[in-house]
Amino acid sequence: MNRLSNKFAVAALAALVLTGVSAQAREKQPKHKKNQDLSANPLAGVKSQQPDKLLFDKAMVAMKKGRYDVARLTLQTLLNTYPDSEYRMRAKLAVGDTWFKEGGTAALTQAEAEYEDFITFFPQAPEAAEAKMKVGDIYYQQMEKPDRDYTNAQNAERQYREMINMFPDSPLLPRAKQRLRDVQEVLAERESRIGQYYLSRENYVASIARLQTVVDTYPLYSHSDLALLGIGDAYTGEANAVRQAPGLPGAVRERLTALYNDRAAAAYAKVITRYPMAAHVEDARDRLIGMNRPVPEPTQAAIAESDAEERSRQPLRFTDRTLGIIKHGPSVVEAVHVGEPSLDDPKRVIAPDITKQNIAMYNTAVGANPTEATAKPTGVNEPPRSDRPSDAPVQMTAPADGTGVGVSIVSAPSGSAETAPSNPNDPSSQLKAVGPTNTTLPAAEKPAEAPDQINDIKPGEAPATTQADASGKKKKAPKADLGDESSSKKKKKKGLSKLNPF
Repeated sequence: MNRLSNKFAVAALAALVLTGVSAQAREKQPKHKKNQDLSANPLAGVKSQQPDKLLFDKAMVAMKKGRYDVARLTLQTLLNTYPDSEYRMRAKLAVGDTWFKEGGTAALTQAEAEYEDFITFFPQAPEAAEAKMKVGDIYYQQMEKPDRDYTNAQNAERQYREMINMFPDSPLLPRAKQRLRDVQEVLAERESRIGQYYLSRENYVASIARLQTVVDTYPLYSHSDLALLGIGDAYTGEANAVRQAPGLPGAVRERLTALYNDRAAAAYAKVITRYPMAAHVEDARDRLIGMNRPVPEPTQAAIAESDAEERSRQPLRFTDRTLGIIKHGPSVVEAVHVGEPSLDDPKRVIAPDITKQNIAMYNTAVGANPTEATAKPTGVNEPPRSDRPSDAPVQMTAPADGTGVGVSIVSAPSGSAETAPSNPNDPSSQLKAVGPTNTTLPAAEKPAEAPDQINDIKPGEAPATTQADASGKKKKAPKADLGDESSSKKKKKKGLSKLNPF
């Protein structure tokens, strides 16, 4: 009986042990979140009862609940009480996070100062890249639309560039590059709009300067093809202005026009060779065909690169346009997600640079020596040219003893000794004159006298005041109507006319 009870006890104990093991196996293991927030607590999974760790966890909980002042006070207590704590670096960075999460202009300014201090004190720490990234995010959140103030966009671009150059091995590098592409999309959109406005006002020099800056500095801009088309149209406009310029020699006009057309064709050709998958490639082809210029063919590498860029862009939908009007910041939906953004400082092209290029092109059209541009008249036996005026005609005056018709008559040589040719060997001197030998002009005839005037009314007689009709009877001349003539005498008004003051 005792053996049976012992067997039951062992079986029950084994069942309890197996139940506990299965229950423990069914417990879910904690999952690690991917792409955690930069401001999340990196030490939350560390089990420690140290006071500095407890203060750090308390500050993180307060910041998560939005009690940023309590979190800052707790973190400052940790830094002041435990200066040698292993959590002091994360606590210093978390102080900037409290200001960053609080938001507002003043809070973001304070957050930037905290992050810059962290980079100064811990330049070699991995968290320094995170601090630099957050400084760029501060300006990124305050960016305006392309037609507004662009100071924050410029600062964000500078901070992201510095972060990529200072920390090339940071795991935050892909995120920083994408933010840099977004910022450069906004800056390029601003420059492109200004350039297109100048082009519409026919200010070609300023338009070329703005659009050339976009093409050189922001090659990943979503509308780079339109910028290149604008550059070509501006050079075409300058060529048309040269054709209509008055007082410009014809040869210089043709050469200068050809130089401007060459630059316009180069801009159109770059649209085809660099952005063959863009939306306005066909417009560039049509312009080149209209100029009788060859249309280049893009390479396979250029086609693949342009296709990857166009596929990485998100389409601009109606909701994006509507939200772009309502929200504060700019829309970066069309920004590219592939390719290396420009990491060099932007080299802005200014209008005086374009003016210097135009002057150089004019000197090239004129020639090496600027004095050759002066128009020289053609010679006596040279045919007239379009770029040079002909000599002024010789003014013919009447000789002193001539006939007064403006030329002098040269008589042909006669056979007398006085008019014998001086050179007998000259065959042209042996020719005889053709025509009458008497070349004396007759005297001018005197005009005939005008006939005398005949007056039927004799002196002393009065003119007749009567007229005769068909029967021969005389009738009185009709009296003149003096009603329309003016008179100095004022007539009296009668009837209702008295009421008229005029």
